[in-house]
Amino acid sequence: MAATFSLRIVSPEGNVLKENVEFVVLPGGLGELGILPNHAPLIAGLDVGVIRYTLNGKTNQAAIAGGFVEVVDNAAVVLADSAELAEQIDVKRAVEAKERALKRLGSRTNEIDLQRAEYALRRAAARLNAAGDKK
Repeated sequence: MAATFSLRIVSPEGNVLKENVEFVVLPGGLGELGILPNHAPLIAGLDVGVIRYTLNGKTNQAAIAGGFVEVVDNAAVVLADSAELAEQIDVKRAVEAKERALKRLGSRTNEIDLQRAEYALRRAAARLNAAGDKK
């Protein structure tokens, strides 16, 4: 059996995941961060994106909308602004959110908050990528 460490993903809605995993890849602010068992202590900011983690040899995914990770004592805790496991993502809703964001970005009027529309697009894309839908 491969060595493991504790991975917790927490959002304002509560605990999203608590498992012993073999490996995790996180969307860091400057690129992906890989965490293995017995990783050195670390605190890092996270970007909108997909968390990939290996559990019993199988890769699973979750979408997050930014946050922080703390790695210490063979445990990684992700404090996410929002988080959803791949199997819990409503793909239809994510596609609709992506289309709304693209429409807002396409109109480029003074009433449109471009940063908010870009953030919405990135979140929708992350949710679709985590769910395995590349639309």
